[in-house]
Amino acid sequence: MAQKIYTKTGDKGSTSLIGGTKVPKSSLRIEAYGTVDELSSWIGLCKDLLTDETAQKLLQEIQDRLFTMNASLACDPVKEPKLRIPDLKDEDVTLLEKEMDRMNESIPPMKSFILPGGHPVLSQLHITRCVCRRAERCCVRLEQEHEEVEQIVIIYLNRLSDYLFVLARYTGHQMGVEEIPWKPRI
Repeated sequence: MAQKIYTKTGDKGSTSLIGGTKVPKSSLRIEAYGTVDELSSWIGLCKDLLTDETAQKLLQEIQDRLFTMNASLACDPVKEPKLRIPDLKDEDVTLLEKEMDRMNESIPPMKSFILPGGHPVLSQLHITRCVCRRAERCCVRLEQEHEEVEQIVIIYLNRLSDYLFVLARYTGHQMGVEEIPWKPRI
């Protein structure tokens, strides 16, 4: 018999962190890891839309790192040191930086701000970048509220949004889609 996915334990608006601590579903910690989960789903869609194998493989790795991040965010910070949760590492950030440097070698330098769009795949990458920035803001707010957040989580999300921006530019360049420069009204 298949295991039921519903437990009914959250029907009154609370949920449990890893470690058993009950918190309201409106908790900033829940908002943070829920947004990271949403980000992972958007990244999955981007991975499915892209044809570049290098990008697809890295996006798969990024989804794995986001699950690692969510394990950390879903822990009760008081009980977390006693739990065995995988960690993000500096090398995870370095991997994103190296990949951005590689892609930047083949795209023209930016001469103005660019507007998202030009092709559905590019628009999707930009939407995902915006969700990543929201996840980053949630984690920064969590930290500002004196809730424990590993600094590497915020650094990784910051670098990931940069990576998604460069990936959108690189993908557009590979597809021959012209960037849409922002031209402010005068």
